[in-house]
Amino acid sequence: MMATVAGRSTWSDGRIRYAGEFWFPAALEDFWRAIEDFDRYQVRWPWLREFRTDASGLVDGNVLRGTIVPPIPYRLHLQVRLHSCERLSVTKADLGGDLGGDATMYFDELEGGTRVRVQWTLLMATAPMRMAALVARPLLLWGHDRIVEMAVAGITRGD
Repeated sequence: MMATVAGRSTWSDGRIRYAGEFWFPAALEDFWRAIEDFDRYQVRWPWLREFRTDASGLVDGNVLRGTIVPPIPYRLHLQVRLHSCERLSVTKADLGGDLGGDATMYFDELEGGTRVRVQWTLLMATAPMRMAALVARPLLLWGHDRIVEMAVAGITRGD
């Protein structure tokens, strides 16, 4: 399975903003099943460590926790609290940990596959992250875009 990727990080008002669209050559039901398979996350995404969840599936109230090891010298601790989830349609989340903010992912069938439209805002919630944004903003944006690319590529890995 090969995905198409379109999106880029920008810096605005002291935060990273991202909007992107991805297409995967898998039926929506199959794609949804793959992204709800939390046991495969660390296989798909080797840069994700210490991953755990409070419940099964992309459902309201579930909290996903993990450590992201991006291609920059810093480990990010992230918490994703799901809300406003509609199976096969939309997942929304509030973010905590080293990054704060919110994220939304919309899913629909398109051209025999699954289109995923995403948007999120990331706030630098800790002093090291705020310092990184101050002194190395281009590196921070570059690292974020690489993690997004690796996340998209990883969805096809481990199946």
